[in-house]
Amino acid sequence: MTWPVDKGGDGRPEVERFVVTEQLLLGRAPMAGSFFPDRQIGPVLLAYGTPDQQERFLPAMRQGKSKWCIGMSEPDAGSNVAGISTKAVKDGANWVVNGQKIWTSGAQSADWCYLICRTDLDAAPHKGMSEFIVDMKSPGIEVKPIKDASGDSHFNEVFFNDVLVPGENLVGELNNSFGQTMRQLEHERGGIDRLASNQRLYLDTKELTDSSGPLVRQKMAEIETGYRIGRDMVLRNVLRQTPFAQYSAITKTWCTEFEQKVANFVGLVTGADAMLSNRVSRNLVYSPAYTIMGGTTQILRNIIGERILGLPREPRPQT
Repeated sequence: MTWPVDKGGDGRPEVERFVVTEQLLLGRAPMAGSFFPDRQIGPVLLAYGTPDQQERFLPAMRQGKSKWCIGMSEPDAGSNVAGISTKAVKDGANWVVNGQKIWTSGAQSADWCYLICRTDLDAAPHKGMSEFIVDMKSPGIEVKPIKDASGDSHFNEVFFNDVLVPGENLVGELNNSFGQTMRQLEHERGGIDRLASNQRLYLDTKELTDSSGPLVRQKMAEIETGYRIGRDMVLRNVLRQTPFAQYSAITKTWCTEFEQKVANFVGLVTGADAMLSNRVSRNLVYSPAYTIMGGTTQILRNIIGERILGLPREPRPQT
């Protein structure tokens, strides 16, 4: 709804997306499939994609007719995007990709992968990276689902073995995509999505909970207050009252820790009965992942300390 009109969108302000997304999540609407195209990949293609790429990919994305995944994390490069080793080598007009990605959400059903690769092996870690759009039906791609503690297989390992990618699927500038990747992460980290995702569970539990005890009332007050604080943080980002690039680290940290607090509260008040509810038990066992996905809380606190508060940089290991 916020995309430009000439790209098939409604040209609506970001604050309207904020309101609509919050209400859809509170209403338990199935939103997961729209997050990648609407929240992350779409904005990056609008900013860096060629007219041809926008014409080829945006219509199906907008209509919900294509599924996407993001190939970013690797076994030896989780929150450290600059440490990726999956490489793309030029082969005439095309590129040949070899490497492995992990924790790739939705890869088992995706049509396309937005893939971050190393294209200059001699460049500094933050240089020599490029982004490609890869057809997930290409020969040489193997997807292995990872079963998590909740019993679901949302995450995947993805292996690329001599995968051919057309040259016209390079997004943005060759060997200089680190900034593009950071922009995509800012969109992921700075929205209402994480804050509101568990709020419906809290509201439903609240209606069924005996709140006469002081401990329960205190926990409920903490969650009610936490939601309002997080919502105000996100809204300030949306209204551009803060430097979005930096403050998205603050909102992501607050909102994902809030998700965990909701899960812990529900587990506290339901007790052993939590195991009888699939919804509650899945949230409990899955909750540690909230502060890992999209950048760990530890990494984000470093960003907050160093880039916002101006604190000394954390010592880097000697090479």
